[in-house]
Amino acid sequence: MYILAFESSCDETACSVCEMSEEGRIIKSNIIASQVDTHALYGGVVPEIASRAHIEAISKITYEALDTAGIALKDIDAIAVTNGPGLIGALLVAVNFAKSLAFANNIPLVPVDHIKGHVAGNYLTHQELKPPFLALVVSGGHTSFFDVKSYTSLEEIGSTLDDAAGECFDKIGRVMGLPYPGGYAMDMLARDGDKNAIKFPSPSINDTLNLSFSGLKTAVINYINTQTQKGLPLERENIASSVTRTIVDAICSKIGTALAKTGYDKVVLAGGVSANSHLRAGVEAECKKFGATFYAPALNLCGDNAAMIASQGYYEFLDGVRGDEALNAYPS
Repeated sequence: MYILAFESSCDETACSVCEMSEEGRIIKSNIIASQVDTHALYGGVVPEIASRAHIEAISKITYEALDTAGIALKDIDAIAVTNGPGLIGALLVAVNFAKSLAFANNIPLVPVDHIKGHVAGNYLTHQELKPPFLALVVSGGHTSFFDVKSYTSLEEIGSTLDDAAGECFDKIGRVMGLPYPGGYAMDMLARDGDKNAIKFPSPSINDTLNLSFSGLKTAVINYINTQTQKGLPLERENIASSVTRTIVDAICSKIGTALAKTGYDKVVLAGGVSANSHLRAGVEAECKKFGATFYAPALNLCGDNAAMIASQGYYEFLDGVRGDEALNAYPS
């Protein structure tokens, strides 16, 4: 079956056509209209600007996705759309567009949870992957462990209690004067530094699967401000490397406990920060230590995209999930 999918939870307007079946999953098109250059002017995503940019882009990329896939709208079997979590104004653009398109053309509408979508990006990369498994979703808004019981059922078993790892990377990068978004720049810079140069407080909360990144973020910003006020040089490579090691070590320290809690032997990494080379290497090494198989999405499926929504939408469709005229968005 062909699924047309939409994603607009933050600052990427995305549309994809995927051919889905039990025999395989094929991405026919995966179009993304990025707003990075716009929000770089402000050092972060401005929700109102993001919403307006989604409105300007969504119709154009829908035509582009269908044309690239070589599929007509009449051939689409279902329309999937992210309806949360995310920025409420941004979400509503794709939700209302998809809703109008679905009901005007008598096509089933399938709402998709953004987090499930990130996990489902792995089904496109790893055709053999099937639940149950342990999922680790790390992004700008989430850092959570999930017990993925089936394609459509997952239970959060641990998470950050405040900031997410991605938000921590981005904010620290901005204070250091790195290009936006800071997470990617931090990844590159950390490769040239000494990961043991500076000791920062661990985000790990003992005896739980939870984390807290707000203290680490404050500690690093205070360190940078102190160095600046004293006129001391900022060894940015060492800061980036030490911060990265602290975040990766804290996340990886939970994997053994999470595997023991679930009894699984598969770990799936997902979310925007799953593109971070240090995190991927750290989680993979931890999986080997516990004899678990490691999965991560292709790099082009780590960030927000609509192919992952099509992937999850397929399983929601099979499970009988449908949206009606009252479908709404939810921010959290």
